[in-house]
Amino acid sequence: MAEANMAALPVAAQGGRPIRSARGPLLLGAAGVLLIVIGPWVFDTYLLNILIKSFFFAIAAITVDMLWGYTGYLTFGQSAFFGIGAYAAGLGFTHWGFSTSTVLLALGAAVLVVAVVAALVGWLSFYRGASPFFATVISLVLPIVLTQLLLSGGEWTGSSSGLTGFETFDLSIEAWYWVSGAAVVIAGLLAWMVVRSDAGRILAAIRDNESRCAYLGINAPVVKICLLVATAVVTGLAGFGYGSFSGVVAPELTGFVFGTELIIWVALGGRGTLWGPLIGAVLINVATAYLSSSMPFAWQLILGVAFVLVIVLLPQGLVPLLLKPLGLGRQSAKALTLTERAVRSSAAASDKPALAMHGVTRSFGSLKVLQGIDLEAHAGQLVGLIGPNGAGKTTLMRCMSDGADRTSGTVELCGNDIGRLPPDACVHFGLGRKFQNANVFESLTVAECLRIAGTILERPSLVRNDSTLRLPPYALDVVRTTELDRKLDVVARDLSHGEQQALELAMVLALEPKIVLLDEPTAGLTKAERTQIGKVLSSLALRYQLCCLLVEHDLDFVEEIATRIVVLHQGTIVMQGSFQEVVNSDLVKTIYAGSAHAAREAA
Repeated sequence: MAEANMAALPVAAQGGRPIRSARGPLLLGAAGVLLIVIGPWVFDTYLLNILIKSFFFAIAAITVDMLWGYTGYLTFGQSAFFGIGAYAAGLGFTHWGFSTSTVLLALGAAVLVVAVVAALVGWLSFYRGASPFFATVISLVLPIVLTQLLLSGGEWTGSSSGLTGFETFDLSIEAWYWVSGAAVVIAGLLAWMVVRSDAGRILAAIRDNESRCAYLGINAPVVKICLLVATAVVTGLAGFGYGSFSGVVAPELTGFVFGTELIIWVALGGRGTLWGPLIGAVLINVATAYLSSSMPFAWQLILGVAFVLVIVLLPQGLVPLLLKPLGLGRQSAKALTLTERAVRSSAAASDKPALAMHGVTRSFGSLKVLQGIDLEAHAGQLVGLIGPNGAGKTTLMRCMSDGADRTSGTVELCGNDIGRLPPDACVHFGLGRKFQNANVFESLTVAECLRIAGTILERPSLVRNDSTLRLPPYALDVVRTTELDRKLDVVARDLSHGEQQALELAMVLALEPKIVLLDEPTAGLTKAERTQIGKVLSSLALRYQLCCLLVEHDLDFVEEIATRIVVLHQGTIVMQGSFQEVVNSDLVKTIYAGSAHAAREAA
């Protein structure tokens, strides 16, 4: 274990996309706070009124950016949560009068109703199997349904006229300006801290590759539901503030049009920046207040055309582009320390199989891809799964890693029956899976990918970045052997194919799995890279006593590292044994000869 006990290795940023600097957002924040402090002495009453409303709208825009810009969930539904908060104030103050108890009850009702509705919408949108398009459709339906409920509420909700003239907080326009300004600053700072934190990078990982998140043990639907509830509550509180200030609430606050406007503000301001949508929401609302009266139809047309042009030509938005010459948002490098993490649970060999499959079948209608598979593998074994194309090798791996992917039979991982559990649950039983094509987070750096891979073992912080990257010894071997330790700050999409393959393998091993599934790990690699990966895989089984199952067409590579060979043909296991026993078998020669003949006939 000499290499495993090597001292911690400090690694400075070298090339690629450095970690985001805090300089730009801090400068923008300082300028914004200054304007909020001096605003009442600089702006007239009309502009102060517009800015107060804009600040509440900007809070809602920030939440849309967290959902859409950072997590990839395009939502029109934040307007509904904003409207619920506004109506909580309007209904409470109209029907029960204004008092401290009414304020607390209305505020509590706003938070509770918003949280319940958001949780329900999240469950409908992100339950297993739901597509992103379906989630967006649900977000479209929500404001439409809520608007119709308000319109049918008669005098109680004010119907189409809404509620006006209710008593509210007795604050001056200057006090409201400072309160709303403080609220938007707090919301912006909290959102900024979250998205920059180690936990916040999970949002970007879900946006990039939700499937890989599942195979790292991350329950992406739960993360998205929790985020939706949190952002909905913040939006509801902003709506409560808006309703309390304006003294007017109307169905338009909950409607689809307002939800669309929030998306336009985020897109024009700069999706995925937080401060871009905040600035965009404020500036567009101020411009609308001054220009909509003189050019009511032309102004909406201008906004619509600008939105289309930005989406097509400037997906980063206008605000980052305009502020770039000032050096705001410039990125800087951050040194990381790469060190070894002690393995928390050993995978020592035992008589009990690490993987046990009994009577596993997989059918697609009348087509039977797998038929009665019985297979066992133990810790310390590297089992090679071979067979002609179409034999069912990849399908067999899917059945091992996803409980819903088989028709019948049982699969046990380290003694745990996976039943119909999803991949993220199987990962918690000790499973790690590497796909045939490199499956990483393309917009994140190597270090960020590796840190996210260890999420289920080291809970990431919501408010800070850890300067130390800890990996188990076998993952550290992969990183050092392939020299990824010199490219920790390089974005994954900028790596070579072989480096991406190595990164995915290191991510899988960062889980500290007991069972590792490898689907053609050498596909597209050079001879030197295959040699490197071969040494690493051999050490996984022989040195670290992991159970490895390898699908590979390169028989020379399989011969070098496999301890046992399993031959799959037409969905059944036709032979098991040592490499020499298998390759010298007349049955196997016939299978491969027949497959080659069929390929020539097809050609």
